[in-house]
Amino acid sequence: MATTTPTKDVKELTVEERLEALYKLQTILSEIDRIRTLRGELPLEVQDLEDEVEGLTTRINNFKEDIARCNDSLKHQATAIDQANAMIAKYESDQNDVRNNREFDFLTKEIEFQKLNIELAEKKIGEAKRQIDYVNTNIAASQEQLDERRHLLDEKKSELDEIINETRQDEEKSREKAKRIEKKLAEADPRLLNAFKRIRKNARNGLGVVYVQRDACGGCFNRIPPQRQMEIKMRKKIIVCEYCGRILIDPAIAGIKEEVKKEVKKESKRSRKTKE
Repeated sequence: MATTTPTKDVKELTVEERLEALYKLQTILSEIDRIRTLRGELPLEVQDLEDEVEGLTTRINNFKEDIARCNDSLKHQATAIDQANAMIAKYESDQNDVRNNREFDFLTKEIEFQKLNIELAEKKIGEAKRQIDYVNTNIAASQEQLDERRHLLDEKKSELDEIINETRQDEEKSREKAKRIEKKLAEADPRLLNAFKRIRKNARNGLGVVYVQRDACGGCFNRIPPQRQMEIKMRKKIIVCEYCGRILIDPAIAGIKEEVKKEVKKESKRSRKTKE
C-alpha cells in the first residue's frame, strides 16, 4: 500500500524572510500613518463641532419650551383677570341689593380680594413678559452662535471630505498590501506578528521594527554591542533592543546597502592614506 506524505498548506518562512516581511509591513503601516497625519485633527474638530451644534440646538429648543410655558402662564393669568373682573362686577351689583351693613362689608371684602387677585395676576404677567424677553435674547445669541458653528462645521467637513477623497485610494491599496503581509506572517509565526503589533502600539513613532544606525538602535539610539550586531547581520534569529524592545534588523534589509558600502570605501581610503 502506497503512502503519501502530507503537504504543508502553510509555507515556512525563514527568519530572514520574516524580518523582511515585518519591515515591509512596517513601511506600509507608516505610510498609512502618514495619510492619517495629513488629516490631522480634522476628524476630532468635526466631532467637537457636531457635538457643539447639537448642544446649541438643544439649548434653543429648551428656550422655546420656556417661552411656550410663559405664554401658557400669560393666557392663564389673563383668564384669571377676566374672571376676577366678572366677580367684581357681580359683587358691585349685589351691593345695590344688600339688606344690612354686614352683607355690604362682606361684598366689599370680596371685591378687594378679587382686586388683589388681579394685581397678583398682573404681576405674574409682567414677570412672564420679562422672562420671554430674556429668553428671546438668549435665543438670538444662541442662534447666532449656532449659525457660526454650522458654517464652520460645513467648512471642516468639506475640507475633511476633500482630504479623504484624495487619500482614500492610496490608503485602501496600502491596507490591502498590509493585510496580505499580515496573513502571510500570521500563518508562519502568529506570535511574532502579535509581538510586532504590541511593540508598534506602545512606540511613540509607531515603529516596531528598526535597523541598526551607527552601531545603535534606530528607535531609542542606545548603543548595540558588536556581538549583538553580528548576530543581527546573520539574520538567524529574532533580536530585540534590550532598551526599547523594538525588533532589530540588518540595515541591508531596509535597503541601505549603498550607504554601508560608501562608509566602507571611506574607511578603506583612510587606511590607504595612512599606509602611504
